[in-house]
Amino acid sequence: MPARGNDSIYLTGPWTHRSVSANGTRFHLAESGDGPLVLLLHGFPEFWWAWRRQLDSLSRAGFRVAAPDLRGYGGSDKPPRGYDLVTAASDAAGMVRALGEANAVVVGHDWGGLIAWTMATYHPKVVRRLAIVSMPHPLRLRAAVLSAPFAQAKSMSYALGFQLPVLPERRLLSGGASRVGRLLSAWSGPGWPDQETERRYADAMCVPSVAHCALEYHRWYLRSRFRPDGIAYTRMMRSPIQVPTLHLHGALDPCVLPSAARGSGVYVEAPYRWRLLDGIGHFPHEEAADRFDFELRSWLADPEPER
Repeated sequence: MPARGNDSIYLTGPWTHRSVSANGTRFHLAESGDGPLVLLLHGFPEFWWAWRRQLDSLSRAGFRVAAPDLRGYGGSDKPPRGYDLVTAASDAAGMVRALGEANAVVVGHDWGGLIAWTMATYHPKVVRRLAIVSMPHPLRLRAAVLSAPFAQAKSMSYALGFQLPVLPERRLLSGGASRVGRLLSAWSGPGWPDQETERRYADAMCVPSVAHCALEYHRWYLRSRFRPDGIAYTRMMRSPIQVPTLHLHGALDPCVLPSAARGSGVYVEAPYRWRLLDGIGHFPHEEAADRFDFELRSWLADPEPER
C-alpha cells in the first residue's frame, strides 16, 4: 500500500497546525480561537479532521479549540506501545498542560469518549467539564456487553476480528482502505458520509502504521480484561466522576447502542445531562453538526447544568 503524504493530514481551514510534546510523545493538533480551552478527542476510524466544524463554530463562540490526532493517528507519533486507556488519558492531560492551560473542557467521541471518561477519573484536576459522544462509561459498556440478550456484544463483534495479528490491518487497508468508508456508512444514520469524507478518512488510515496503531486500542481493551493492568483500571474507574457531564448519543447508533450508553449517569456525582438525538447514528458531530453544536454550546453556556 503506497504511503499517503502529509497533505492527507495537514488539511487547510480556519485553524492552524502545530505539534506539542506530552507524556513523552509528540502530538499533532489543529487549533483555533481564543478563550477557555476545549480539547476534542476523536474516535475510530477518524482523525482530528472529524472536528473541523467544531474548530470553527466553537472558536466563533469564544473558545480556544484544540483537536489532536490521538497517539498512533494522523500526524502524531506512532510508538510501539501505549495504546491503553490509562496512557491515552495521560497523553490528553499532558496536551492540556503543553498548551499552557491548567484544565479544559474535554469532548470525546467513540474511543475519544473512553479516553475522556478515563481522563476525568485519573486526571480530575485537568478536566473542567466533560462531554461524551456515542460512548458509555467504560464500566457501563462492559456491563452492556455481558448482558443478555447480548445485543451490544453483537454490535461490537467486529472488535473480535481485530484481535488477530496482521490480517485485520491488511483487510482494513485493502482497496485503498475502502473498508473505512463501509464502517462509516454502517455506523451512521441515513445520508452520511459523502464521498469526500470517505476519501479523507481512507487516506488518513493509509498513513504508514496508523491502521496497526488504531487496532491496538481495540486489542488492549479486550486482552487486558483479566490482566493486572485491566483489573486495576476497572477498580479505578469505579471512582465517581466529579465534573459536570454532557452525554450525547444518536438514537440510530448501531455500533454503540443507546441502551448501552443510557445509565452511565450512575457513575457521575456531578450534574449530568443526557441527550438522545433522533435520526442520528454514531457520528453526531458530523452527521448533524448544527444540532450537535447547539447542544454542546447550550450546555457550555449554562453555569449550573441540571442533573
